[in-house]
Amino acid sequence: MSEGDPVPSERDLALRFEVARETVRQALRELLVEGRIRRQGRGTVVSRPKMVQPLSLRSYTEGAISHGRVPGRLVVNWEDVPADADVADALGLTLGAAVMHLERVLLADGERIGLESTFLPLARFRDLYDTYDPTTSLYAAVRAAGVEMGKATERIETVLASPREAALLECTTALPLLLLHRRSVDGKGEPIERVRSLYRGDRIAFEAQLSR
Repeated sequence: MSEGDPVPSERDLALRFEVARETVRQALRELLVEGRIRRQGRGTVVSRPKMVQPLSLRSYTEGAISHGRVPGRLVVNWEDVPADADVADALGLTLGAAVMHLERVLLADGERIGLESTFLPLARFRDLYDTYDPTTSLYAAVRAAGVEMGKATERIETVLASPREAALLECTTALPLLLLHRRSVDGKGEPIERVRSLYRGDRIAFEAQLSR
């Protein structure tokens, strides 16, 4: 079957393969979680392959374009907030110091695949409010401001979405999500960002190149 083809009904599949309806239902649930099929209206269709992103300092925009996908972003929040203990520690700030918080839904060909929450030191990046379009690549704007990414530490976990996150990602709270925490610094070791990203496990995967 090709991308976009309708998936036969549970009844038809059960008759075709001579198995119980519950067996078919479980198989379809597994295919849904794997991203092989997706809901569309009242039916189910074959999904396109997952977008595979490298674990690197390359931006989301660059990764999406390299896979022939059209990147996009929907801005949820862009405001100054006081740094909590985790953000303050990551950015080398005092507790409660003002930081820039940018929260966006990440799109690929118009589909919602991720929810990204980025914290930046306000004193260092205040000018972004005047120069940056938050629907475009943040890393490109940071480079344009004369700041180059040096290295980053990233941790990956699996979680379930909260009701708010599920609504923003247009999924159910039962869908497994990939949670990424990233802390990036420049070449001198000065903190640039603290990022919390949620990705739909049925639409994206990550890979890393390893060597001895």
